[in-house]
Amino acid sequence: MPDFRIVDKLQKMDVDIKRSQLKYHAKRVLVSKEFTFDAAHHLHNYEGKCKNLHGHTYRVILGLSGYTDDRGLMIDFGDIKEMWKQIETYLDHHYINETLPPMNTTAENIVVWIYEKLHEALQKEQRYDGARVEFIKLYETPTSYAEARREWMEVE
Repeated sequence: MPDFRIVDKLQKMDVDIKRSQLKYHAKRVLVSKEFTFDAAHHLHNYEGKCKNLHGHTYRVILGLSGYTDDRGLMIDFGDIKEMWKQIETYLDHHYINETLPPMNTTAENIVVWIYEKLHEALQKEQRYDGARVEFIKLYETPTSYAEARREWMEVE
């Protein structure tokens, strides 16, 4: 069993590591962050339980890619959280049939709306090198999700 040890010396900038060493590579990387929100909705033109007003605890996974800056960061996870907060205001603890644009509030429609909103937020920032939304996964239940991918959104 390896011995437990406390770091002997904390690495110091410009002493133990040079600023030029912080960026390890120049490759595109993907980062993702996951959130949950609670919302009520019902479906139109649908025969089944979901035609009635009901709620879900949705889980959403946001996937963004880009190139790292001189610190080795593509985007700060806190920045993703701030962008999400602007989108979440339309979703969390709302009757989303009222707060979203006119649409049937299916997971398939909502995931594209989230993709579009995150894409807009990322474009406004313009401080992340080559940053783009790669995918959004929206789980309506623990085992059922809809997904929007960049290649589908840009082509169609």
